[in-house]
Amino acid sequence: MFNLKSKSARKGTFLSDEKGSAAIETVIMVPLTFFVIMSMFTLFDAFRQYSMHQKAAYTLSDMISRETLPLDRDYLEGAHDLFDTLTRSPQDSTVRVSILRYDANNDSMRLDWSKTSGFSTPLRDEDVRSWTDRLPMMVNNERIIVVETYANYEPPFNTGLGTREIANFIFARPRYAPQVLWQNT
Repeated sequence: MFNLKSKSARKGTFLSDEKGSAAIETVIMVPLTFFVIMSMFTLFDAFRQYSMHQKAAYTLSDMISRETLPLDRDYLEGAHDLFDTLTRSPQDSTVRVSILRYDANNDSMRLDWSKTSGFSTPLRDEDVRSWTDRLPMMVNNERIIVVETYANYEPPFNTGLGTREIANFIFARPRYAPQVLWQNT
């Protein structure tokens, strides 16, 4: 005997049929579930790294703001090592410390000195002139410490996030001295 049901009736029967195979559903859902778990872990790790880098940058800024003696190359290298230790980051990183002075007559910033440890270059006076909008209001000839940190972040799983640069721009006023000095050794 032939089934003489119309094509639309057969289509409706197929769509309303609730019989199925758990194996097919498992084959579809298990990889999707693993991908979602890996993506959540990757995003959590990225936010954790951003947080650790920001806290480490604030620690360096606070540490430098308390200095009363001139800084030197050994101090800066030690600060960079401390940053790497605090962030537990195997990736390349850099630390740039700059001392800026506000010039109220020209409403601009002037660079006292800038030093780096890592792959970045020191700032120049031309680079910081227009930073009055990036820094708090200051009185004439007041100095401020700017600590910049950069590190590359590679996610633990390739879920589409990709390699990112974690950059921090932290500033603080000197606490116990009117300015932080640099001493070439």
